[in-house]
Amino acid sequence: MPDATLQTLLDASPWTRALTPAQRASIVANTLVKRVPAGGYVCRKGERVEHWIGIVEGLVKMASVSPDGKPTMFTGIRNGGWFGEGSLLKDEPRRYDIVAIRDTTVAYVSRAAFMLLLDESVAFNRFLLVQLNERLAQFIAMVEHERLLGPDARLARGLAWLFNPVLYPDIGPTLPLSQEELAQLTGMSRQRANQALKRLEQAGLIAVEYGAIRVLALDGLRQYEDRDPAPPPSHDHAR
Repeated sequence: MPDATLQTLLDASPWTRALTPAQRASIVANTLVKRVPAGGYVCRKGERVEHWIGIVEGLVKMASVSPDGKPTMFTGIRNGGWFGEGSLLKDEPRRYDIVAIRDTTVAYVSRAAFMLLLDESVAFNRFLLVQLNERLAQFIAMVEHERLLGPDARLARGLAWLFNPVLYPDIGPTLPLSQEELAQLTGMSRQRANQALKRLEQAGLIAVEYGAIRVLALDGLRQYEDRDPAPPPSHDHAR
C-alpha cells in the first residue's frame, strides 16, 4: 500500500498537527495499512486489542451479536474516523465487531506507538478527551433515540452523526452512501430505510442522489423528532 494513502489520512487528522517530526515518523513506521473487502472484519469481538484504528477510505459498522444470535447495531464509522482508544486504555478484550460495509482501507496503529503518544503529547491527550466525550454523547443519544423516537427520526439522527465535524473533520455535505448501506448502518430493512429517506427529503433536510446522500440542513437532522404515533384509545369499558 503506498505511503501516500496513510499520509492522506494523517494530514486530515487533527491529532497529528501538533506532533513533532519524530513522533509522526514513529506513527508512520508503526502503522499497518490494509484493504478489507465488503463484509470482512476490520476487528472482532473478544480479541485482544493491539491497535488504534483509523478509516482511510470506506465505511464500516460497529456491531455485536448476543450469545443467542441477536445482532445489535451501534454506529457507523466513515473515512477519517478513528476508534478503539477506549479498549486500548482499559486493556480489555474488544467488545464489538467492526465489519466493512464496502471495500475499506484501514490503518492499524500499534499499541506501542499509541501509548508512546499518550505519554509524550499533551495535544494528543486533549484530542482523545474530546473524542471520548463525543462518542459518549453519541451513545447516550442512541439510547434516548431508541426509547423515544420513531424509525424516521432514528435514521435522521444516525445520519447526522456521520457528518459530525468533531469525529470526521474536514468533511463536505455529501457522503457516498447507498440505501442498502444506510439500511445496514441503521439496522432497518432497505424498504423501511427508503421510506424514511423520502420523508427526510420531503422535509428539505437531505437530497438523495445516485449512490450518495447530500445533507441540506444538518441541524434539522439532529433535531428531527418524528415520533411513532401513539396507539389509538381503547373503546372498551368496564362493565
